[in-house]
Amino acid sequence: MFPVAIGLNHRSAPVEIREQMSFHPSRMQEVLRELNSYPGIEGVVILSTCNRTEVYAATTDVEVGIRSIKKFLVNYRGIEENILEQYLYVHTLYDSVRHLFRVVSGLDSMVRGETQILGQVSDAYQQANEAEVTNKTVNVLFQTALAVGKRVRTETLIDQHPVSISYTAVELAKQHFGELEGKGILIMGAGEMSTLTAKNLVAAGATTVLVSNRSYEKAVLLAKECSGRAVRFDEMDQYLEKVDIVISATASTHFVLLPERMQKIMAIRKGRSMLIIDIAVPRDIHPEVGQIPLVTLFDIDDLRGVVDRHHQERELAAVNAEKIIEEEMLRFLKWHNSLFVVPTILALQEKGQEIKEAQLSRAFERLGGLTPNQEKIICSMANSIVNHLLHGPITNLKEHASTSQGHLYTEILQNLFDLDVQEEDKRPNLTVSQNSGQVHHHRRAE
Repeated sequence: MFPVAIGLNHRSAPVEIREQMSFHPSRMQEVLRELNSYPGIEGVVILSTCNRTEVYAATTDVEVGIRSIKKFLVNYRGIEENILEQYLYVHTLYDSVRHLFRVVSGLDSMVRGETQILGQVSDAYQQANEAEVTNKTVNVLFQTALAVGKRVRTETLIDQHPVSISYTAVELAKQHFGELEGKGILIMGAGEMSTLTAKNLVAAGATTVLVSNRSYEKAVLLAKECSGRAVRFDEMDQYLEKVDIVISATASTHFVLLPERMQKIMAIRKGRSMLIIDIAVPRDIHPEVGQIPLVTLFDIDDLRGVVDRHHQERELAAVNAEKIIEEEMLRFLKWHNSLFVVPTILALQEKGQEIKEAQLSRAFERLGGLTPNQEKIICSMANSIVNHLLHGPITNLKEHASTSQGHLYTEILQNLFDLDVQEEDKRPNLTVSQNSGQVHHHRRAE
């Protein structure tokens, strides 16, 4: 069973492609089950955030699995394959494991060390569990990854100086206005991103925070958290006429603010400028709104230009995090390959011993009347033949066991020798020599 990861992120694809390839949480379980039905897919998790859409899957055939995932993405999103290929990256086997470890540690984020991704990966894995589309490989991969993400944060303190997307949005507002105290601020949306934005706004000194959401009850709850005030979604225009800053992070699948609407609002504002920061994917604000005089519009891609004052601390933590990931990769690699290599070596030794025993019995029956010393010599010769024959394959397999190709060599060996590989705890206690890979056999003369 081989892990693969296919996706796109803020580095490989612009926001208009990312929003086209995003999956709404309300449909995720349906999507997961559909993808899991494709050929070669044995388990799957989809990670869909503002900055990335990635499919992690376990497959029995890497090429078939990759083709299935790409076909699914093309079919589901209605985008031409030759266009999608320009933006996709593909990680296979241990590269996919390392990629997930870096993602969950915040090292592959737009701003290194962001805090949200650990919870987002956990949520994605939970959704896959609830949809019943995981298997052992996927479970071990994601449980290990989440543990790695927690270890990175505990040992490097990278989350003590993070810059999440919501934090960066607030920093951008501070750079634009200087201080936020006394500025009118409207948050559109009441989900996780909006909640984090509200907390960061309060921490940055904002005193007048309004929250608007289609579900007024959710807006009320978020407003209480940040000592703000909830406003009804259908009454939002009267507040847009007054506020200085709008930060939008709704879960809408279409534009919330269109140019015509904003032109009317700006006419009423009589020369007062407005800063709009759109951190939603898909975008909430039509890009042409940014062309209206006195409106400054930033979308999620613009946030990468913000310089964070904790940059050096985060980079140092990231270096240490990379070291931890490499340590964890070595452990995972050894563990994963041991699942393939040790049972295969034992099965090969058993195969050699079965053949040797059968041939010895046949030879002794035909020869008859051998002395104990003669039987001992024949047994020794049979042992030597088998050990010399198996020495090369076992030695080569051990050499490749700690590489990313170890399990491929293992499967090839299993197929070549038609091995019946059982679980380790069900096997006889055979000794695997660290140097020669010999099968130690002793036959008593009768």
